Amino acid sequence: MTTLPDRPRTALLVIDVQNSVVAGAHRRDDVIANINTLIGKARTADVPVVWVQHSDDELEYGSENWQYVAELTRRDGEPLVHKSYADSFEETDLESVLAELKVGRLLVSGAQTDVCIRSTLHGAVVRGYDATLVADAHTTEDMTKYGAPAPEQVIAHTNLYWKYHSAPGRQGGTVDTADVTF
Repeated sequence: MTTLPDRPRTALLVIDVQNSVVAGAHRRDDVIANINTLIGKARTADVPVVWVQHSDDELEYGSENWQYVAELTRRDGEPLVHKSYADSFEETDLESVLAELKVGRLLVSGAQTDVCIRSTLHGAVVRGYDATLVADAHTTEDMTKYGAPAPEQVIAHTNLYWKYHSAPGRQGGTVDTADVTF
């Protein structure tokens, strides 16, 4: 249903699964295992896996904290998009990468649910993409000391409202890792 013409393909986005980003994340190991499953399914189906990696003043480019977690391995030739804003499209080459791959539908996974995942989902739909959130393949850290809900509530709420999200000619939605088919 994407509104982007001549974009029949799907891509898997793996957003910010970096050492310091997920160090204290809710169900970290389960989420990373699910992302690994998604990566395997995508590669088997010849679906592009696009990696997104954040850097800013607190997450220094090239540092150990900035690196992707050891459990996930990016293959040569898989696009890597560097970003410094929550929305993976904002001031990056993500749009041109997806255009070159003829991608109009995204499956979204990674971290942080309440920042970069939400921003990228909304950014995708605004730009004409269908964007499906993999419900058990995103996570966030505990920010309750700042007044946020508990991580499991943040994740559940995001899954709830994104399940029914749509816009003219574009579709949101959620899916569990086990149910992903390409």
